[in-house]
Amino acid sequence: MATVDLYDPGTYEFDSPHEEFARLRRVDPVHWQDMPGEPGYWAVLRHADVVHVARNPLLFSCEAGGVVPEDLDPERLARMRDMLLSMDPPRHIAYRKPLAPEFAARIIAGMEEQIRAITREILAESRQRGEVEFVHETVGALPTQVIGRLFGLPESDWEMLHEWSQLNTSAQDPEINPDGDNHEAGSADSSMRMAIYGMQFAADRRTVGPQGDLMDIILGQQFDGRYLTDGDIGSLLVQMITAGNDTTVTMMAGGVWALLQHPDQLRLLREDRALIPGAVEEMLRWYNPLHYFRRTATADTEIAGTRIAAGDKVAMYYTSANRDEEVFADSQRFDVTRSPNPHLSFGIGEHFCLGVHLARLEGRVFFEELLDTFSVIEPTGDAVRVRSNLNNALKRLPLRLVA
Repeated sequence: MATVDLYDPGTYEFDSPHEEFARLRRVDPVHWQDMPGEPGYWAVLRHADVVHVARNPLLFSCEAGGVVPEDLDPERLARMRDMLLSMDPPRHIAYRKPLAPEFAARIIAGMEEQIRAITREILAESRQRGEVEFVHETVGALPTQVIGRLFGLPESDWEMLHEWSQLNTSAQDPEINPDGDNHEAGSADSSMRMAIYGMQFAADRRTVGPQGDLMDIILGQQFDGRYLTDGDIGSLLVQMITAGNDTTVTMMAGGVWALLQHPDQLRLLREDRALIPGAVEEMLRWYNPLHYFRRTATADTEIAGTRIAAGDKVAMYYTSANRDEEVFADSQRFDVTRSPNPHLSFGIGEHFCLGVHLARLEGRVFFEELLDTFSVIEPTGDAVRVRSNLNNALKRLPLRLVA
């Protein structure tokens, strides 16, 4: 029996239940979790078992029931199925293929100076303030600007899109979503508004013509043998904008918080900037942006000896797998020199993160510039986490920054 409810968003309000995850990995690694009002799910907690589920996308489908544990109504499920993260092969491969070259390492590397300039401008504003709420006043602006420019989105819309992105992953937090029921992991309203926005943006762009950005690729190439409709594009943009915004903010803010909790590791980075790329990977392992994604079994099977019936929900818990003692030595220790570091925060297999090179570049540049800009980084109050069973994030981090 679990001593905590893994589905309850309140379980994650003050910290992730790492001790309970460690216990369950030993005694109940494929753990049944009840849900109120509908069938529960199997929580898959060990690294090897999460990899097994991820590498078998036809047996464990993301398209059948979506990627959150709640059973969605037909309209919402249909919209989710038009997002890359919820497509099964071969459809997923057909949709991903035209986009992949734009996210290749060589192409993304060409964005470094632009990202560095944005970062320096943001940090200059934080330096003037001296004391900041780091999540929104500092790191929140960087991925918003990068994604906005990547897609050619109007600058006047960036803040609105960032707010919708936050709601898409943090709707269970009553402070972030005061008008919602705070039950499901994502907000139906914000997702719909962003989809409608994307449809209108695509329609407007068709009249304007190519602008030399990623939207040109989305409009001008065939996906799975056909051109995308404006509705298709709306669903696609919901995922890509949300992933590019909120999860990147989580990585940066969570990474800074991890360094402040481990000053010896911060000192190592100050002494040797070459450690920063590896440190970003450790931040992603230690403070992975999302707790889980759901799959649905398409046939009777087993995971680690546990029988799974066709139709059962299966949740891959990255927060647990990333601290699996069988994979990571001293797994509960934050170590910026950790190598190798096969964390699962970018996923693995079919759905390995399309934006991995962009996320790593943003992380490396941000921490290089942060440490170059500020000699003192210290908290002025308590860090406050998002109340969510999906989004492993901070919503406030008050800091004093001294050049």
